[in-house]
Parts: sequence; C-alpha cells; structure tokens
Amino acid sequence: MVDAIKKLAVIGCTGSIGRQTLEVVRSLSDRFKVIGLTGGSNITLLKKQVDKFKPQFIYYRDKKTDAQLENYEFLPEEAMASHPDVDTVVIATPGGCGLKPTLAAVKAGKDVALANKEALVTAGEIIIAEAKKSGAHILPVDSEHSAIWQCLEGEKTPPARIILTASGGPFLGYTAKQLTEVTVEQALKHPTWRMGKKVTIDSATLMNKGLEVIEANRLFDISFEKISILIHPQSIIHSFVEFIDGSTKAQLGWPDMRLPIQYALTYPERLLNIQLPRLDWDKINQLNFEQLNMDSFPCLKLAIEAGKRGGTMPAVLCAADEVAVDFYLSNHIGFGDIANLIQQLLKQHETLFETQPTIDDIQNADAWTRENAIRLVLGEKHAN
Repeated sequence: MVDAIKKLAVIGCTGSIGRQTLEVVRSLSDRFKVIGLTGGSNITLLKKQVDKFKPQFIYYRDKKTDAQLENYEFLPEEAMASHPDVDTVVIATPGGCGLKPTLAAVKAGKDVALANKEALVTAGEIIIAEAKKSGAHILPVDSEHSAIWQCLEGEKTPPARIILTASGGPFLGYTAKQLTEVTVEQALKHPTWRMGKKVTIDSATLMNKGLEVIEANRLFDISFEKISILIHPQSIIHSFVEFIDGSTKAQLGWPDMRLPIQYALTYPERLLNIQLPRLDWDKINQLNFEQLNMDSFPCLKLAIEAGKRGGTMPAVLCAADEVAVDFYLSNHIGFGDIANLIQQLLKQHETLFETQPTIDDIQNADAWTRENAIRLVLGEKHAN
C-alpha cells in the first residue's frame, strides 16, 4: 500500500484541467500537498487557489506585483517542474506552452501527469527518450489515453489494435456545407465534456482526435495503421484495446475528467472519492457506435497526415491550430477556415521541413507558423 503524501506542482492551475485537478486534490487532501501553482491571466482565481492550498511557489504570466501574492516565492514554470521538492508535475495547460515544463520535468526524473497534447505531438520522441534516461513516468490524463493505459496494465503482449472513441462533438451528422456556417456559440456547446475553449473547439473540428492519434502513437509505440477512431456519442467507453488473440478490453466511466486525473495522481492505487460520479446501469439503456465520416472533418485528416510525416510538421500543425482557433474565437475567420489556414501553413512549411528536429527546430517551426498565420489572416503589418 502506497501512503506517502505526493507533492504536486500544477502547471496551468486556473484552466479547466487545472481546476479539476485541484478538486481531486481537495477531495483527497490527506494524500497530496500542493507545492507549486502556475496560472495565466486569471489572477482572481489564482489568488483563491493560493489561499486554499498555500503552495511554496507560484507563477503567473502577468509580472505585475500583486500584494496578495507577495508572500509566495515566484518561480518560473520550468524551474518549478524540476524542483527537488516536487514529486509529480501536472501539465494542465493547453497549447505549445506545455512543452518546456514537460521537458524540464522528465529531465529531472519527475512523474508527469500529462493533459497537454501538444508536448507529445510536437516533441514526443525527445520527451520519451529523456524520460527513459531519467526514469520519469509519463502518466496520461486524456481520458482516451488513460483508458488505453488502464487496458494495457499487466499485459505482456503489445496490442494488435487501438480504437479511440470520439463523441463526434456538437456537429455530429453535419454536412461539410453546414459546418462552414456554425457559430462560435454553437461550437462551444460540447454535448458531454466540460473543457476549456481551445479544447472544445478542437473537439468540434475533431482536431483533438487527430492529436490523440499522434499522442497514442508516441505513448504506446504503436503504428498509425493500428490506430482507428469510432464515434461513440455517449462518451462512456473511452477507448478499446484489441489483442492478437481476438479479445478486446475497454475502459468505461462517466465523462468526467476528474476520473482520469485521479487515476494518474494516485497510480498505482485506486482510491475512493465520493465526489466522483458512478455509472448507473439502470439508466444506461444503450451504447451507440458509428463509423466516422472523415470528409466532414478535414482537421482530423490534416493531423493524421502531419503525424505520419513527423519531423517539424506536427509542430506546425499544433501552432497553426492554436492560432486558427484564436482567430475563430475572435471572429476573424469562420469555422471552415480553421482547416484551410492549417493546410496553407503545412504546405508553406514544406521548404523548411526538418526530419529529425531538435527542440530548437521545433520551437523555430512554432514561431515561424505563428508569424505566418498572422500574416495570412491580418496582413503584413501585424506579423512583426
């Protein structure tokens, strides 16, 4: 029985995953100690979290001094992620900003509860190699990858096939023409999951599922040809794993991110948490599945193609998507333009493509993509 208190740093504590992580910690307060919290621009929420959890270190992007936070040591994310007092680092921030703290944590041999897709998508080979050298463990928080991890636990034989499930988002059944006309308000209404804006839009375009395919390839060392996607609107089954003897395992649970978060934080234990939801099989009448119409979701196709290509293409993909989603949320482009912008940037990057990128190459590709995305949408004067 493992009963030592785990000391946590939560990178991105004010976002959706960060808030739900702290809900789990609060429910199991005798098992965890929050050592560090890093937030973005939501200083009001960060103050409340700091007051509740009394961390040793804090970080926030707005560098202006705040009187209520002056008594806490200000420590950059990478330094916090690798600090000797920290056992487990929760990477809860979306987008490219998760790469550096993830890499710092694995180099320092920390356990990393990873909710950030982009770190593994853009630099998975580097991160996993560093984790093997340091003995760090990467503990997936995404519900799909947590499900695969749980299904593989104790197995000696590699999987024959992995099937990721997808809810289909709010636009399941829409035609390509209908998708060009959806509003931001419609795209932000996910039918089953509670997520931040960026991840919710990625779910609507199915970019998130493309990133998850790449992530599964990195995490479980399985070829793209052995990863498939199945629409499952209820989001009860989070993934399937098929084995060479024909048997299949599935992991089921209510669509609540606190479940995979807790599994990552408490592994190898499972702990009782009365705050977490239970499936009520008296009320679940059916579980539905259907094949995915790839033509309706060009972002998914672009993601899988970039993942197969490898090199710096996934970095361009992630940065292009991040900027395109920002432009969509600010009404600069339409829903259908998200895929168009990403496709343009991937094509333009062909002449700069690196097959075996270093971290510097990945960061340069990211910066190049963001600058050129702004130029394509807003014009030359906004690019610099």
